[in-house]
Order: sequence, then C-alpha cells, then structure tokens
Amino acid sequence: MPAEAGAARPGLAEGVPDRLYGRRRGHPLRPRQQRLLDITLPRLRLTAEQAGDPRAAFGMPGAPLWLEVGFGGGEHALDQIAAHPEVAYIASEVFENGLCSLLSRLVAEGEEATGALPRNLRLWPRDARHLLAALPDAALDRLFLLFPDPWPKARHAKRRFVHPALLPLVARALRPGGEWRIASDDPTYQLWVEEVMAGAADFALLSRNTARPPGWPGTRYEAKALREGRTPIYWVFARR
Repeated sequence: MPAEAGAARPGLAEGVPDRLYGRRRGHPLRPRQQRLLDITLPRLRLTAEQAGDPRAAFGMPGAPLWLEVGFGGGEHALDQIAAHPEVAYIASEVFENGLCSLLSRLVAEGEEATGALPRNLRLWPRDARHLLAALPDAALDRLFLLFPDPWPKARHAKRRFVHPALLPLVARALRPGGEWRIASDDPTYQLWVEEVMAGAADFALLSRNTARPPGWPGTRYEAKALREGRTPIYWVFARR
C-alpha cells in the first residue's frame, strides 16, 4: 500500500517516506459504505487539534491511552474497547474499506447519523506517524502494531513501521513502562523486528511468544496466517 517516498513532514526524520501507504481504497464503495465515511466517521474522528490533548477529546481525563496502528478490519480494536471501557482507545487506519468494516459493526443501516457510538473510541484516518508526532510526550500507555504490511523486498524496508528512523518518534510518545505490542506472521518481517529492536536502546523485550498470549484478541490476518500454515510471533516491548 505505501506510496513512493516524498518529503518528510515536520516531526518525521529526514529521509523517511512521507507516507507508508499508496491506495486508500480497494473495491468501489457501496452507498452504505460511503454514508459511513461521510456521516459516521466524522462523529468519531480525532482531529489534529485534539491530538495535543487526546484525553480531553474523549472526556476521559486520566484514562490510559492506547493506540492501534493499522487496525485492518477492526476486530482487535472493537474487542479491546469492549473489554476495557476505562481505556481511551485511538484506532488508526488509512484504508477506507477497513474504516467501513469497523464502522459498519458500530451502527445499523439507516443509523449512520444517530446510532450510539462508544465513548472510549476515536479514529485517526490518516498516517499514524503524524499522530505520534502530534501527541504530547509520554502520552501513550500502550501501542499496537498487529500484522503490518511486511514489505518483504529489501528496497522497501524503509516503508516498514518498525524502522530505526521511527523508533525515536515511538519512544517519545510512549510513556516509560508503556508497552509496544507487535505481531507478525511474515518471516522476513519477523527477522527484521528482531534485528531492529535488538539495537533499540529505548525499548526492552518483555516477552516473545509463538502462540497468541492472553489479552490479545484475534484478527482476520492472524486467522489467515494460521490457515495457510504460518506461525505468528507476538512481542511485547517496554519503553525504558
């Protein structure tokens, strides 16, 4: 999905691609999906202005703040907000079909403008790295990166979210002791995570598992990997 490299925006390291995605849409949107994007998404969107004080956008001062980068179909995010109503949860995704998948689970047909929405969920339909750059220092208690696009070719390594140039951005936004949970089923990406994080002075490895640990809701990408015989790895890193 990522596009070709462009000039980095403020808050991103020099030489880092401006975007890690290319297309924002797969199949043409149906009328219901377009209504979800036009009407329901604005009701949940976290704005750039709100990113400077994200808990105020939820009306949940003092709440733990969690961020999921690239939520795909939204299964993990929806399970987490249901299991942890005390947590302010930001779910980031640029792919419109993924946004529609999550939104369609929240409101019924015809209730796009009026259906009740979770208090503890906000959506960031943009590049998550720009949200990380806008958040206050040590704002996040937990960060999720689950089954990201591996970009397996060496020349595409710069487009991976786990990247030495992006680690300072993540470290600044995650509080000391906060968790960064990563999962991947791709062997190339698994090796990449091991190598990059081994040299990450700001992060300590808490756990590494090949079976999904308790408290990790499943995703469609994990299910596909298991059906096709791939073994995911689940890491938990702590901000030092």
